[in-house]
Amino acid sequence: MRILFTLLFLWSTCASAQEDPRILLYTGRLIDGVSEEPRLNQTIIIIEDRIADIQEGFVTPNRSDSVVDLRAYTVMPGLMDMHVHIEEEFNEDVYLNRYKLNDADIALRANVYAYRTLMAGFTTVRDLGGTGINTSLRNAINQNITIGPRIFSAGKAIGTTGGHADPTNGWRKDLMGDPGPHEGVINGPDDARKAVRQRYKNGADCIKITATGGVLSQAKNGTNPQFTDEELKAIVETARDYGFTTAAHAHGDEGMQRAVRAGITSIEHGTFMSEETMDLMIQHGTYYVPTISAGKEVASKAEIDGYYPEIVVPKALTVGPQIQQTFADAYTRGVKIAFGTDAGVFEHGTNAQEFIYMVEVGMPEMEAIQSATRVPAEMLGIDDELGTIEQGKIADIVGVRGNPLDDISLMMKISFVMKEGMIYKTAVR
Repeated sequence: MRILFTLLFLWSTCASAQEDPRILLYTGRLIDGVSEEPRLNQTIIIIEDRIADIQEGFVTPNRSDSVVDLRAYTVMPGLMDMHVHIEEEFNEDVYLNRYKLNDADIALRANVYAYRTLMAGFTTVRDLGGTGINTSLRNAINQNITIGPRIFSAGKAIGTTGGHADPTNGWRKDLMGDPGPHEGVINGPDDARKAVRQRYKNGADCIKITATGGVLSQAKNGTNPQFTDEELKAIVETARDYGFTTAAHAHGDEGMQRAVRAGITSIEHGTFMSEETMDLMIQHGTYYVPTISAGKEVASKAEIDGYYPEIVVPKALTVGPQIQQTFADAYTRGVKIAFGTDAGVFEHGTNAQEFIYMVEVGMPEMEAIQSATRVPAEMLGIDDELGTIEQGKIADIVGVRGNPLDDISLMMKISFVMKEGMIYKTAVR
């Protein structure tokens, strides 16, 4: 009988061990998102989709363990881009494509853009405006139907009649119609509440508004405020009721101040942000998402004859060159900064160029990486699950050969990508 119990115990122990196979990541340099200095020679232990433990040195594997040797690499949390448009990639035909492309065409392209984004190391993105296909793509990724980053989708952005998010700007008068809250166009507090609730009904994760004019919309003014205080208050209050964070596209200073006073979660672009607005953001705890990459892209493309409609060109030439300096000023002043690029205005998968622009004007490399890991997770309220490499958190982990703290351009060469414990990319031999 004693022998029988012993055999049963051994069988049970072996079966238990087989139930929890581990992935051991041997890391040469670990940026965990918490420590201000990298940790050397660590083993990250992954069980299923979670970080089970982090141990000093290189843990001896069990028979059922898989080992990934990243000792020549810098390993860090999965990167997060807080401003993308996954449905499109801007080119000179984009305005015409709104009449030519079917939803299926947009969805197939978006699927490619999502894959590129994940392969670049961005395991989480916030999509701030599309047709609603962005939300369907999120669902497909979550259901493992297709491959891409975790998407927090705003669905269709909310604007005002003739404003930056009015989808009929530049159309023939007989086609314009009178879009309303369902299409993301509001006039007055009641419309504002209805638009937020419609996004809830459509399955959005967050709310995006266009608090000022914009660059690429076919409208003359790129900086004027486009919401009243009452409309902004209605949007933010309703969003809070439904558990949404909020983001405000804004180039002009007055529109930013109105959005910040209303309680918006983040200001996007922030081109002509004044010191007064920066101080107001610090006071309210508002995040700033700079999108320097988009500013540089539109300024560059505006130099090409015919690339943009004539009404867009002067806005692109004025707004584009300013964003990087505004970022530098906001960082120096102490505004909370979350990484965001506006990918879709430029090529998806090149998001990490933003790190280079941030470091160029004074942000230390470690802070730049934290702005794309820990800070966005805090902004979205998911820092209990993501944003750092800590025991119990979801195993979103990326790696790059070499040390990006010495050369931030290495962030453009991510060669290891794990999302939720699954390895999607590895150049490790």
